[in-house]
Amino acid sequence: MKIGIIGSGNIGGNLGKHWAKAGHNVLFSSRHPAELNSLVKEAGENAQAQSVTDVFEADADVYLLAVPFKAIDKIAELYAGEYGNKVIIDATNPYPERDGEMAQEVRDANYNASEYTAMKFGTAKTVKAFNTIRAEHLRDYAFRDNEKLTIPYAAQDLESRNIAKQLIKDIGFDTLFIGNLSDTKIMDPEQELYGKSLNKSSLKELVDKLRSTSN
Repeated sequence: MKIGIIGSGNIGGNLGKHWAKAGHNVLFSSRHPAELNSLVKEAGENAQAQSVTDVFEADADVYLLAVPFKAIDKIAELYAGEYGNKVIIDATNPYPERDGEMAQEVRDANYNASEYTAMKFGTAKTVKAFNTIRAEHLRDYAFRDNEKLTIPYAAQDLESRNIAKQLIKDIGFDTLFIGNLSDTKIMDPEQELYGKSLNKSSLKELVDKLRSTSN
């Protein structure tokens, strides 16, 4: 699978390296691709670095969005013609102290952060995943044979759900499907799943408990 990484920091960089190791064709992106040479070298022969424009024009199967939340509007507008009908994995989080007023507005709104991303990337199929795990745990706990950590995820349709599940499992994590994007409030910053690193049974127990108390 060809995967475009939009935002090659701690989350995007680690995921890209893992997916390259798992055999996927990974395209890291940056405004200055030469700055990603060491990351590409670590990732190995299945990875390369390009500009953001080139990665969107490369017609990837999946795009990982791992940029600061404040960049979503501009990216969605600039590349609207390139990501139509593609799967976008949204790993972003709104942090008002970093992203400013627009992030606070999203956190205060009657929709959640993943729904905001889906609205902006309206022609794509949006998945929410990898926004709750700590970067060091994503880096250090991949490809385990036992005592696996579990990645919660949500999706808009069956195709994007299946692709996300496979990409999570490909790098050695368990999966827990949360539901539709409207169900992802519990994954947002300062909410119940944010920052949690749990095995599947513990994570499912927590989610089931949250849902039983909210009904």
